[in-house]
Amino acid sequence: MPVGIVRSPGFSADDFIFIMPDKFDFKEELHKLPKKPGVYIMHDRNDVIIYIGKAKVLHNRVRSYFRSNIGRGPAIDQMVQQIAYFEYIVTDSELEALILENNLIKEHRPKYNTMLVDDKTYPYIKVTVGEEYPRILFSRVQKKDKARYFGPFFSGNAVRDTIELLNRMYGLRDCRRNLPADIGKERPCLNYYMKRCTGPCVHGAVTKEEYRRRVDLALEFLSGHYEIILDDLKARMEKASEALNFEEAAHYRDLLSSVRQISQKQKMSEGVGEDKDILGIAIDEENADADAVVQTFFIRDGRLIGREHYYMNHVGGKTKAEILSEFMVQFYSGTPYIPKEVYVPEELEDSSVLEEWLSGKKESKVSVITPQKGQKERLVELANENAGIILHKDRERLRREEGRTIGAVKEIEALLHLKSAERMESYDISNISGFANVGSMVVYEKGKPKRSDYRKFRIRTVAGPDDYACMREVLTRRFTHGLEEAEELTEKNIGQEYGSFTKFPDLILMDGGRGQVNIALSVLSELGLHIPVAGMVKDDNHRTRGLYYNNIEVPIDTHSEGFKLITRIQDETHRFAIEYHRSLRSKAQVHSRLDEIPGIGPARKKALMRSFGSIQDIMDADEETLCRVPEINKAQAEAIWSYFHKK
Repeated sequence: MPVGIVRSPGFSADDFIFIMPDKFDFKEELHKLPKKPGVYIMHDRNDVIIYIGKAKVLHNRVRSYFRSNIGRGPAIDQMVQQIAYFEYIVTDSELEALILENNLIKEHRPKYNTMLVDDKTYPYIKVTVGEEYPRILFSRVQKKDKARYFGPFFSGNAVRDTIELLNRMYGLRDCRRNLPADIGKERPCLNYYMKRCTGPCVHGAVTKEEYRRRVDLALEFLSGHYEIILDDLKARMEKASEALNFEEAAHYRDLLSSVRQISQKQKMSEGVGEDKDILGIAIDEENADADAVVQTFFIRDGRLIGREHYYMNHVGGKTKAEILSEFMVQFYSGTPYIPKEVYVPEELEDSSVLEEWLSGKKESKVSVITPQKGQKERLVELANENAGIILHKDRERLRREEGRTIGAVKEIEALLHLKSAERMESYDISNISGFANVGSMVVYEKGKPKRSDYRKFRIRTVAGPDDYACMREVLTRRFTHGLEEAEELTEKNIGQEYGSFTKFPDLILMDGGRGQVNIALSVLSELGLHIPVAGMVKDDNHRTRGLYYNNIEVPIDTHSEGFKLITRIQDETHRFAIEYHRSLRSKAQVHSRLDEIPGIGPARKKALMRSFGSIQDIMDADEETLCRVPEINKAQAEAIWSYFHKK
């Protein structure tokens, strides 16, 4: 595999120098390194990217890896021993290098890079003020539209509870009806009859001005002005009580209690109208590879609105400042909101570059501050303390989790004498007496399900209940597709990581014994592939008792983590196949008596069901009632009535 050493950001084919890894002269290439900022990429002997880094001066940074460096750390020493060759990309500035490094790490996820073990998206409360009758919605994205957004918040449940509270309190709609165009066209929903919605879809139920007043009160609440809401609810409760309407008074009392809980002042507040994030860090010194926890306090408008902790892996040999820098780049490249200030417990070498990058993303000034005294320093110390507590508390849990995943994979590797079982694919067939034969492909990587790589197969060539023939079709299609896709990407000079089928497994697990294994080996042989195949042999209770591998049944300790992982894979493969088969059966069985009436297509059928709610209600309606549905004319009403009442 050739190496491309890019000489400038705007490069062409002439800018590449091609060197085969076997002919890579480290001494010569290290000497050629430019004294400019850029990104360097380390490859192993198999052309796998194992590390990506940025440098203010490439010449100094890359050369430092290959010097004798006592105290550099076992993780970095281990990484350096695996480097077969490197490449680099020169940039015009440190900022460009930071952005490019982050993009490349996201794309390739190298083994030795410090990675943020988190992929959260934070919820917003969205108020559709651009609509004539606005709604309050849950949203994971903040769009540039006419709506108003509040957040981000750090608990999806809290957001949903708040939305429900506001809708109940002010009788706001949560439907998708197009108002005012659809006013009076359909029956109001259950919320209207339960008095949870004022019914803007009903003629005369609520005026546009009154509905807007209620929305404005909800906006006041979301903006933090709780006093108006508290006074309003208290007045309503007292009025209902004076009228001896105790049930309604109790309703307002409960709402009043909920609002008071939400509006309680935060124990930690500092300043007015300030938005800042407070970062703390703790490192697991007992782990040779090492993990770190970064604790973040989110202060918005001077109040602590939430906190989260994040795990960073592969941090061995790195300082807290280096880990915090890498955390900030990965975290703030994905978070929907960037505060005005970020407090960190350590001076960051590249703080000025980070400030420039964050300011560019926020489109206003962002400061990275290391406080030295006062309340701000105490907040950072508290974040550090919390990070340490979380690390200590979760250390044992993480070790157990690693035993269930990576440890279990290593047990399977040892059991079958495999170099690697990092990626395992499992297959199953589902049918009922040959009806709707389907196949499932489930993928586990590093002992965890990788659901984005799951695949479903609807069998095309097998009509009856022949599981072996079905499995042959599934495997043939999967691996033929993978080979063709890999060839196509190679012709286009595109990396195979962009293909959906090009990544082949280290081990194939078949939901069956010798027969299924032989089918798989036959397909692989025909395609010229050499992938280990093991069958999950089941006992009389349909539970795995061992693996059929290399023509023998290999027993497994039923108390081992490897056995438990295989059982989880087997159960997941069954679930995925049966779920797909069930969905096909449901689609095949969905049929309405309305489909049999001439002139009643999908749109009119939907309109009838919306208006009446059930087939029985449609049957009970006379022609005049049927004609009240806007989509149904007199002739169609007669046809419907005649169909249900013909003798």
